[in-house]
Order: sequence, then C-alpha cells, then structure tokens
Amino acid sequence: MTDRLFNLSGRVAVVSGAASGMGRATALALAEQGADLLLADLNAERLQQTAQEATTLGCKVVAVTCDVSNPERIGELFATLDREFGRVDFLANIAGEGLLVRPEDVTADQLQQVFQNLVFGRFRMCQEGGRRMLAAGRGSILNIGSLASQTALGRGHIVYSMAMGAVVQMTRELSTEWASRGVRVNAILPAQVDNPGIQKRIAADPTIEQKWLSGIPIGRLGQPTDIQGLAVLLASDASSWITGAIIPMDGGNLAMNAGGTIGKPA
Repeated sequence: MTDRLFNLSGRVAVVSGAASGMGRATALALAEQGADLLLADLNAERLQQTAQEATTLGCKVVAVTCDVSNPERIGELFATLDREFGRVDFLANIAGEGLLVRPEDVTADQLQQVFQNLVFGRFRMCQEGGRRMLAAGRGSILNIGSLASQTALGRGHIVYSMAMGAVVQMTRELSTEWASRGVRVNAILPAQVDNPGIQKRIAADPTIEQKWLSGIPIGRLGQPTDIQGLAVLLASDASSWITGAIIPMDGGNLAMNAGGTIGKPA
C-alpha cells in the first residue's frame, strides 16, 4: 500500500531553491520515491551537488541555474522542461528571500524587491506549471509560505509578512480555480527552519534563539529534512483529495498562541 500511495516513479517534479535547505531536502525526498527532477537555483555549484546526489538514486536530473523571480528566466526554465521531460507532475516553489526592515523605513524599491522574489516569481512559476498540468488534466503545486502570513512577528518582518500573506491567498485562489480540472495547489508554512540565514541572526543576537524556542512546544528549531514527508505526500496520490490546504510546519508554534507556556502550570 505504501508503494502505491507514495511511489513517484514516472513522474516529473520541478523544484526551485534546490541548492540547499528545504529545496535540497525536497528534491532528494522526491528522487528517493522515483521522481525525475528539474532543479533550479542561483547557486550553480551547490545546485550541481544536489543534482549529483539525486542522480545516484536512479532518477533523471536536469539542473538549471536560474533566478526564479525573473519572468524571462522562468520562461526559459519551462522551455527546458518541455525539451527534456515533456511534462510536469509536481511543482515545488521553495526559492525566495525576504528582508528585515522597520515599517517606517521601508522603501518602494524594497517592497518591489520582496514581492518580486516571493510573490510575482511564484505566481509566474504557478502559471507556467499550471498551464501544463491543466493540459494534462492532473498535477500538484506546493508553495512555501511562512507562519508570518498568519501571525505578526514584529522585528522588521512587515514586508516579508505582507508578501507571504499574498502567497497564501494566491494558493487558495489557484486551488479553487484549478481543482475541478485536476490540479491541486497547497502551501506549507514553516516556522524557523535552521539555515545559514537563521544562524547569522542567532550570531547577531544570541537571545533570539531562545525567543523562538519559547514559542515552539516541540522544543527545537525545524530542520530542512522536516519538509520531506509533507513534500512527498503532496506530490503523490496519497493527497489526491487535498487542495487549498495551508499546512503549518512549526513544531506547534501556531497552535500555541503568544500567551502560551510550555510545560508549566497556570
């Protein structure tokens, strides 16, 4: 039963942000289940490392150095998909960076930059992947969002939070538009997942890790591999009746509100 539900053999997945972190972890998990891969990232060296590791799992892998916030580059990426694979069954939109800036200091250029990275690029990826999936009558799209789309984080997150709110609503709208034509669209909302950016913030403010952990009942930061099970689920037939889902991946952070405590009596 496990093989029937989760086996991705014969399917093609596009994964952005595949050079590191959750993108790399997603690519390798899909490859382990038999999917062929088109991988995209700006970091060419680390992208090739991911591609080589996925290839050892027996799947076909094509790696493209690509800025997935640039509509022209996205068009070229999907032209490569058509040439190399001729189909797409799963799209994982993982790449994209924000920035931290106080609300009173946000510039128009910063606002444009973050929305280009996190919203406009993701929408264009969804369009390109979605058109091909609609033509085939089936497919699944995963957008990576953030808990910042659901709750206010403060600490200069306003532009990032606004953009991630747009990603979540885009996911809901696309799921509603496309579900009846066989295309599912879901989002995963991580809390703090360990990566170089997170480590840089901890180095700059040694108290911030404990602030994060005080709101995570499981008691640890996320790891990139925590996404693997969810990614395989959403790529596979095991989630065939799941669309428009906004799924926290947060160690219980969203369930526990800001006034919650961990393991202490009232």
